[in-house]
Amino acid sequence: MANRTEQKERARELSRAMHILAGRIGREVRLMEVCGTHTVAIFRHGVRDLLPPEVKLLSGPGCPVCVTGMRDVDMAVALAARPGVVLATFGDMMRVPGGTGSLYTAKASGADVRVVYSPLNALKLARAEPEREVVFFSTGFETTSPLAAATVVQAEEEGVRNFHLLTVNKLVPPALAALLGDNAAAIDGFILPGHVCAITGVGPYEFVARDHGTPCVVTGFAGMDILEGIFMTLQMIATSAPEVKVQYRMVVRPEGNPAALRVMYEAFEPADAYWRGIGTIAGSGLMLREQYAHRDAARGLGAGMTVPESTEPRGCSCGSVLRGLKIPTDCPLFGKTCTPEKPVGACMVSAEGSCAAFYKYGQR
Repeated sequence: MANRTEQKERARELSRAMHILAGRIGREVRLMEVCGTHTVAIFRHGVRDLLPPEVKLLSGPGCPVCVTGMRDVDMAVALAARPGVVLATFGDMMRVPGGTGSLYTAKASGADVRVVYSPLNALKLARAEPEREVVFFSTGFETTSPLAAATVVQAEEEGVRNFHLLTVNKLVPPALAALLGDNAAAIDGFILPGHVCAITGVGPYEFVARDHGTPCVVTGFAGMDILEGIFMTLQMIATSAPEVKVQYRMVVRPEGNPAALRVMYEAFEPADAYWRGIGTIAGSGLMLREQYAHRDAARGLGAGMTVPESTEPRGCSCGSVLRGLKIPTDCPLFGKTCTPEKPVGACMVSAEGSCAAFYKYGQR
């Protein structure tokens, strides 16, 4: 109880200090929490209630489900519909809408779509059913990509020939570069995800402060972590001294996790990738290297397949939300025709999606 009391007092101290800093800055400050887990934590811990009115929090493109393009979903649906194919996916990808439906509707139509909790589960399926072609729909950022890469390497070593990846894995730093280059959102600082930086370290983000004069703080996911991260960001803005700092020091080392990065880049190499609502970003995706190209479902099983180009649903503001140009409640569909039960856009699907978080925790 004493520890909780101390935390409450620390939160009040940070709140008072942030109000002073905001007055010193003397203008609106727009901070983007890149990660969807941060968006949810900010609501759950009531972080906004402690912030000065001048500080505006924006959600960013840090939900891998939300940024997966409609065409990528359509490719997964098309592969799942092929005879003899098992499409394995994380559960939160099941209801993401594509132009031709979702994996949920594909399964309802008879496709063999199975929810797994790890690419290793998909490899286990491939071992157990050698007569089927098992495709793992590989999504995620630097946190999950090393395990997908390690699974590919393991499948190759074991000679499991029927295991494939449909790879839509993405890298976070190029997306931030795209947002800063656009500058429409006028972002003053970034709250960076601790779990991603635990893999990458802080080096890949140094360009944000160095080249754009925008401070960044890597934080954890507890309420106090986020408050301290916002306070540190405001300090840098107030003193015009942008850096990349780490609040989450118990987990994040400056160099990250070299072993995880090594295995990730053993199987993958950077490639251009499409981000829903943002567009194609150079070097922001991961594709299998040439020695593993025979396990690339899009280049192998999907070769010659026609996947239609789809457009975002009319009226959906998911893209603007991911770019920090709008908050979910600005969307005309929010809470009306678009709800977690019947999502129109991807941001309402995942538990980490900005729209889903605003719907569940925010003021409607």
